[in-house]
Amino acid sequence: MTDAGCVLGIDVGSVRVGVASTDPTQTIAQPLETLHRGSRRGALWPRLAAVIKERDVQRIVIGLPRRLDGSEGTAAADARSFALELEKHTDVPVEFYDERFTTAQAERSLIERGKRRAERRATVDAVAAALLLQGWLDARRVAATATRAE
Repeated sequence: MTDAGCVLGIDVGSVRVGVASTDPTQTIAQPLETLHRGSRRGALWPRLAAVIKERDVQRIVIGLPRRLDGSEGTAAADARSFALELEKHTDVPVEFYDERFTTAQAERSLIERGKRRAERRATVDAVAAALLLQGWLDARRVAATATRAE
């Protein structure tokens, strides 16, 4: 894994940005909040900086939305652009993780829990960020186990 401290997961959308975090042992991811990009975009960077500091974030994982064939489209380009901007605001290492289907999974999960449309809209991005971050954690754990087995 990475050094002690939390890992932040970010699901970049055109309107909202979902934010999730691991616990300090980097075992489990949980949704934190959904931030707006639009006209209040200037508030996004100070809030992310505050979360990074409050949680002693050691790494940031940004979801990279790939197409079904694995190629990158405009959403992936937006995520890469967001990462470049984020790197101007922090010295925490940033990496990408394939996040295909996380928003759809998050939406289904919230529907199954009986959340109304307005409630889902407010939380789906943060839940998607938690799903992508948990996927990243699980993949790292599997890779570490395979390396030890060799």
